[in-house]
Amino acid sequence: MSKDLTKGSIFKNIFLMAIPTMIGFSAQMIYDLVDLYWIGKISSQAIAGITIFTTIFWVVESLNEIIGSSSISLISQAFGRKDIKSTNIAIEQTITFKFLMALIAAIILSIFLKPIMYLFTDIETVNMGLEYGYIRLFFLPIMFSSYSVNTALRCIGDPKTPMFIMIFVSILNIFLDPIFMFDKTPFLSIPGFNLGVFGAAVATIISQSIAFFIGFYFLFSGKRGIKPSLKGLLKLNKNVDISLMTIGLPNGFEIFLRNLSNTFILGFISVFGNNALAANGIAGRIFGFAFMPLVGLSMGSSTIIGQSLGANDVKRAEDSSKMAAFLSISFMMIFTIIILFFSQNILSLFTDNIEVIKFGSDFLIFGSIGLIFLGYGFGLATAFSGSGYNIPFFISSMISRWGVQLPFLIVFIKILNFDINWVWASFLFADLAETIVSVSFYNKGKWKLKRVK
Repeated sequence: MSKDLTKGSIFKNIFLMAIPTMIGFSAQMIYDLVDLYWIGKISSQAIAGITIFTTIFWVVESLNEIIGSSSISLISQAFGRKDIKSTNIAIEQTITFKFLMALIAAIILSIFLKPIMYLFTDIETVNMGLEYGYIRLFFLPIMFSSYSVNTALRCIGDPKTPMFIMIFVSILNIFLDPIFMFDKTPFLSIPGFNLGVFGAAVATIISQSIAFFIGFYFLFSGKRGIKPSLKGLLKLNKNVDISLMTIGLPNGFEIFLRNLSNTFILGFISVFGNNALAANGIAGRIFGFAFMPLVGLSMGSSTIIGQSLGANDVKRAEDSSKMAAFLSISFMMIFTIIILFFSQNILSLFTDNIEVIKFGSDFLIFGSIGLIFLGYGFGLATAFSGSGYNIPFFISSMISRWGVQLPFLIVFIKILNFDINWVWASFLFADLAETIVSVSFYNKGKWKLKRVK
């Protein structure tokens, strides 16, 4: 059922929205970690190849972020105004427009993927990454559409349906992975397809496709207080599509610049060999899991903020962002404490390569400290996505990644030839810079005046 978030306890509403989102995304990240566990059974070289592909692949995430962040503002504020017709149109256009953009992005990236990957490592490692990657690109429109369906449900106050969908498909993924990857399924001793890393990709696209169709059914069933139409998916709405491309454009540029910077950073990591690349891949997935509380709080709080601003309740929106900041930093402190004591134990679950474990452990320690700062800024920044004032995301990424982290790496790795720990330290300084920028923009308060239609 949909939910009016302009009333009731802010703390309770944030958790009612955030916890299902956290659980759903955590289930997905658990799958990603299990996926990495099975890939690690093939080799650390396979992990390195898929890490390179994934880093490049997520550059196109900027398109998803542009349209997705725009849709949060459009859908939640329309729903907060009780304008069901506009809510339906925003949902229809989000799905259709994002599908088309994903199709274009997949075609372009497929042309340039191979030569880009060759910049980082040897041909055998690249081939493993491509074996996994090409089919993922082919199904990119389904992946983006699945995100759209889940976002729409959350924006109308229904986070539980996406949660159950994500849990179901994650369990399915975990079951399918070894069946498609190996000739005999571990622990079950039943015949498998022996497709290696390609099998891991197949399991992923099957689960993503099922997630999309289940979510699509619930969203269009008319049982959630809204009724988007199939007919509305077959045409573009110029005004809405312009809003979808412009409201979230700064946020999309932020994601693009962040992911593009990650590609350059990967170049600095590759200097230290495939074991460093593999460590970055494993630690990155672990950070992804730790980031889920922030994602849940962000989606929960930004929806409350969007609905509150739609109802012109600025005080409630401000209180929601501050509550999200407090909760975010609390979760990140807990994660940091766990990492400080158990980082090597966690990494040893994915590989027995001593150097990979050492590299990954150091990265986790530096990065988790940075996440404490980032958690606070991330919580306050929910005010930007809920209001549709997304310029701070772009500026924070420019300063933190391109103004701080990459120059830091050029000086300490390229010029001074320091060891890899200085690569990991660069993430800490970048996160600190990003937090300072976000807090500064939040305190200026321009987001309080922003409305979208």
